[in-house]
Order: sequence, then structure tokens, then C-alpha cells
Amino acid sequence: MSGQLIHATCVLIGEVGVMLRGPSGAGKSDLALRLIDRGATLVGDDYVEALAADGVLHVTVPERIAGLLEVRGVGILPFPHRASATIHLVIDLAADPDAEERLPEPCQTMISDVTLPIYRLNPRPASAPIKVELLAARLEEYP
Repeated sequence: MSGQLIHATCVLIGEVGVMLRGPSGAGKSDLALRLIDRGATLVGDDYVEALAADGVLHVTVPERIAGLLEVRGVGILPFPHRASATIHLVIDLAADPDAEERLPEPCQTMISDVTLPIYRLNPRPASAPIKVELLAARLEEYP
């Protein structure tokens, strides 16, 4: 059974699956690279296939791009990866610093009929990967 193809980059922070969404050039791969440098594991860069089962969102990476991450200015490089993951958190990347709320209210999004927490972050600041890790840790503390 095939799922929905989603333009996103996904990583695992511990066992928390994080989906980074945004248009081309928004900084998905760059933020993923910084998260990987801090210990995250690559699931898939640029596109993943999402499939809902039992109220949980699972993603897999297409085989032709598995383990590859585009590092702008360097090239497409191989990285250790996991071919699939369960997604727990969605981060929408906002290039406009004003789009990132100072004190955001909890929000949710629906992907393939699965409701997930979503946050909007500017991926450019040095603090962006730390913010993503804090949001993932919050999910581990309060499942």
C-alpha cells in the first residue's frame, strides 16, 4: 500500500520523529544537518512517503534518496539514516522572523488523518536546532 508523498525532511531526535516542512530553499536540509550534528538521525531529505496506521503517522524514505542529504554549497552527501520512522512533531519553517510567535499557543495539524502538534520556527538562527530539540523533549516528557 502506498502513502502520500510529502515535501519534507524528517529526522529522529532520540525516538521522536520530527517532520520539517517548508518550500524549496526554506532551510529544511540545513536545519536537519545542524540537528544531525547535534545527534539526530536522518530519516529522509526532501521527500518522504507518509502512511497512517492506527492513528499514527509513519514515514519512509524513497529508496533512491535514502541516506542522502543535500548540503547546499557542498553537494549531496551520504549520512547514516533510518529508512522509516513514526512522526510525533511537525515544524513549519518560516523564513520571515515575524512569522515565529514569541509565545505560541499549542496548535495541531492533520496529515493523512493523523493529528500532530505543529510549531512555526525560523530555521536560520543558531538557536533553531536547540528549539526543535526542546520541543521534541517536551513530547518525551508528556506523551
